[in-house]
Amino acid sequence: MENVKLFGVWSSPFCSRVILALELKGIKYEYIEEDLTNKSSLLLDYNPVQKKVPVLVHNGNPICESLIILEYLEEMWPNQLPLLPKDPYQRAVVRFWAKFAEEKGIAIWIFFQTTRVDDQAKAGKDCLDMLRTLEEYGLENNTFFGGENIGIADLAIGTAIYWLQIFELTLKVKLFEASNFPRLYRWFNHFKEVPQIKSNIPNQDQMLLFFNKLRVKLKEATSM
Repeated sequence: MENVKLFGVWSSPFCSRVILALELKGIKYEYIEEDLTNKSSLLLDYNPVQKKVPVLVHNGNPICESLIILEYLEEMWPNQLPLLPKDPYQRAVVRFWAKFAEEKGIAIWIFFQTTRVDDQAKAGKDCLDMLRTLEEYGLENNTFFGGENIGIADLAIGTAIYWLQIFELTLKVKLFEASNFPRLYRWFNHFKEVPQIKSNIPNQDQMLLFFNKLRVKLKEATSM
């Protein structure tokens, strides 16, 4: 019998990626919510190097880093809604865009957390550059990144953009607009309507409440 546990934080896009993959594949799992201000001994035992989430524990074996976890889920459960295409080239394309989201998506967090006007402007520009690249080169004529089926790249990019929209509402700044990114905007709306995504992506109102409070704390900390 498979024993799958996920240690995570509900407000993290990296943890959300893993939850969505588990739900898409129909894998039964136990979710353990962590308090990052008071990390559990289990989390520290399972991830002593990074001491962070997400951590997937499968039959007692810990796997860390969200994209590595997604690859692991695909290798262990390849026949349950595959998240990578069979064709080697298409698999490489999906991995490329997932890595792109991982590397460029850091600008989204900087855009939210910085309180310096110049730094926020630069991060906003970096976010727009990322969106333009995805719009121009990412989808081509496909429904999803890398083909007609949802996959790892969609989870990486979709969670990044969902968090970007939350940060836009928090900061009252608009970057991701349908008029500027029509293909990407259409894809994102389609992504959100996938039943397992729609049912398991964090609630927008809860997210706004959480990140509005966090933004206040960040501003207070930098004003001291």
